[in-house]
Amino acid sequence: MNEHRYILEPYTGMNTRYPCPECNKGKTFSLYIDTETGEHLADHVGRCNRVDNCGNHYTPKQYFQDNNISFDTQSPRQFYKQKVTPPPKPVSFIPVNIFKQSLKNYNDNNFVKFLLGLFGSEITDKLISKYFIGTSKHQFYRKDFPEYKSERGTTVFNQIDITGKIRTGKIMLYNPTTGKRVKEPYDHITWVHKVLKLPGFELKQCFEGEHLLHDKTKPVAITESIKAAIIASVYLPQFIWIAAGSKDGLSLEKCKVLAGRNIALFPDLNGFQLWSKKANEFSHIARFIVSDLLERKATEAEKKQGLDLADYLIRYSYKDFALLETVIQPVQLNKPVTDLQNDLLNIHSKDVISMLGETHTGNDFNKLIIAGIKTISGKVYDLLFDESGELIRPGEQTKALTKLSSFFEKKLIHASFDNNPCWVHIY
Repeated sequence: MNEHRYILEPYTGMNTRYPCPECNKGKTFSLYIDTETGEHLADHVGRCNRVDNCGNHYTPKQYFQDNNISFDTQSPRQFYKQKVTPPPKPVSFIPVNIFKQSLKNYNDNNFVKFLLGLFGSEITDKLISKYFIGTSKHQFYRKDFPEYKSERGTTVFNQIDITGKIRTGKIMLYNPTTGKRVKEPYDHITWVHKVLKLPGFELKQCFEGEHLLHDKTKPVAITESIKAAIIASVYLPQFIWIAAGSKDGLSLEKCKVLAGRNIALFPDLNGFQLWSKKANEFSHIARFIVSDLLERKATEAEKKQGLDLADYLIRYSYKDFALLETVIQPVQLNKPVTDLQNDLLNIHSKDVISMLGETHTGNDFNKLIIAGIKTISGKVYDLLFDESGELIRPGEQTKALTKLSSFFEKKLIHASFDNNPCWVHIY
């Protein structure tokens, strides 16, 4: 007879393994089951099989403690609420002297080498200082790959909260030429607190780049990866760029630090639906919008790869780039669109109910402005204006309109605004 009521679910096929809630890898997580009922204790109580790279192990004991639940070990069926709530464990931090040791040896840092190729030394130096990019001597090694030990060149993304305390550091290895993470023969990622084997370390993650939120003058943009945030900060400096760490990293606890701010979310491909749901759930905290640019532009092959914003941005030179200068605050244009009649849109100012924002494009698109609006009918439209705010008429800006239509995948049709001809895109 089994001595333990709660055990890890025995392996009977891949249907008994699940995505890890910590590292977000599929089919690596073993759940604890109740031997009396055969049911899972909870969908996050279990152990990740990626011991070296993740090490997530949330035990039934921890689950009961964290949820103020206990049981009589002599009679495990008898559950009751504890009358005394145990105090939460204090959050641990990385010592400052260890943090400072990472801020050097950039000649050996593969990610920094990639940034140098993209932006040159002046901008790269600013990015290193801005995001406290560090270097680690750590070489990846796993017992199941005894013949393989990674090269040096690993990067440390120090996770610093808004108070300036170092929560931890994410250690990752990149290809210095492509800027892609090294994932063969396994994913090269670990944590500073795990490498240092700090006893009793209580990790509570925050946004990567959260220390930048002391600046209240700009809206905030959030990506999944810190790499994408760092690169985007060069192309789109009108935002404060931070990262959630993963698709599932956009949590309620993290978002509390964003209270009252304007937030633009830029999920990776295949993350749009989840982050749209999160934006709605967290709308009581801050004002969120979710960019669907990648979803609209991506090919099926790119969607399978799960490309992110940085993968698109680096296709352009940052020197010429002034794209997607999105204004989060409602715009003041009073130029709405109404019903479609015989393939001609008749636009009347009186029917607009909300202005959704503007996108200011760069020199490649003749600095055209895309203005989004919503009408009484509930439909959403884009209108096109030149940089002075005048409507683009059919026959004008033909080359720029063609490039803009292709890049943003907008189907432009003829319309009229108070009987003046113009262009419009209908959602």
